[in-house]
Amino acid sequence: MSESVRLPAHLEVSSLIRLAESHGGMATVLYKGERDAGTLLVVTMYRGENAKLYERMPQLDGTRAFVLTKEQDSENPMEFTGYLDRRASQDPDIWVVEVDVADAERFIALLPC
Repeated sequence: MSESVRLPAHLEVSSLIRLAESHGGMATVLYKGERDAGTLLVVTMYRGENAKLYERMPQLDGTRAFVLTKEQDSENPMEFTGYLDRRASQDPDIWVVEVDVADAERFIALLPC
């Protein structure tokens, strides 16, 4: 199997924002990383609540699917923000896009692997 060509990060982020808007939601870039090869993290929420962090993880079939890696604790919501801040400070190439859309799991499933 040949290695697939990866879309530049800034183009992937732009398409993710357009996809959110086409599904009646909105998206904003929280951290802007390396233009072409930055890692993309997606924070989903609905009406500003229940934030969840999705990251691409390698799968057994060779794809890189978005996987839920962190959920906001309703008792300590600032811990989630602190986690994102730490990730961004550890990896200046990282992109973090926040998407506010109904049915976040369905939205994530639409993203390419």
